[in-house]
Amino acid sequence: MAAYWDRRFFESTRGRLVTLLRRASRTVDELAADLGMTGNGVRAHLATLERDGLVRQGGSVRRSGGGGGKPAHIYELTPEARDLFPKGYEAVLGGLLDVLTEGVGDEGSKALLREAGIRMAGELGLPLGSVQERLQAAVGVLNRFGGLAELEEHDGAFVIRGYGCPLTAVVVEHPQVCDLVEALIAELTGMRVCECCERGEIPRCRFEVRSADADAQR
Repeated sequence: MAAYWDRRFFESTRGRLVTLLRRASRTVDELAADLGMTGNGVRAHLATLERDGLVRQGGSVRRSGGGGGKPAHIYELTPEARDLFPKGYEAVLGGLLDVLTEGVGDEGSKALLREAGIRMAGELGLPLGSVQERLQAAVGVLNRFGGLAELEEHDGAFVIRGYGCPLTAVVVEHPQVCDLVEALIAELTGMRVCECCERGEIPRCRFEVRSADADAQR
């Protein structure tokens, strides 16, 4: 499994398939459309990924357009596939957060983590440019940390949405780590950021930039 964790793998067709399935389960037709491939080409790569225990069929759905054809299979990543993405930090970080919270309490740990996020931003270097350019730079930082984040804009308001939280292993028990990321993004962009992350079975990042703040800095 460890051999898969290589930048070249994620630049390959199979790596791109894994990245798409990390975002959401998909049918062969949907994957083919996203990749600009034929259905048979996608099936060949999926067969290899299934053989390696990285992808599985997660049910089926009726094809659009009606008709009596067979339902289309939905493909998803296996739990083992999540080992493709770096998370060796989890035991150490979880233990440190336990000790930190016991020592200074929830609010104290949040304050310290926010300070850590600010310092991290300073070490990375503050990006220049427009609102979009600074936010895209922040998205790039999250992705270098192992996330899968994208910048969205709706009616002048910006959202950084993550489809794979790089802190999955600890965020459910220690949600204050999201404060670190919020402070990191705010410091990198010079904007007011609001953390609205989902912390369900599969945590997903969501950081909103208020439209008023965005407009003021255009």
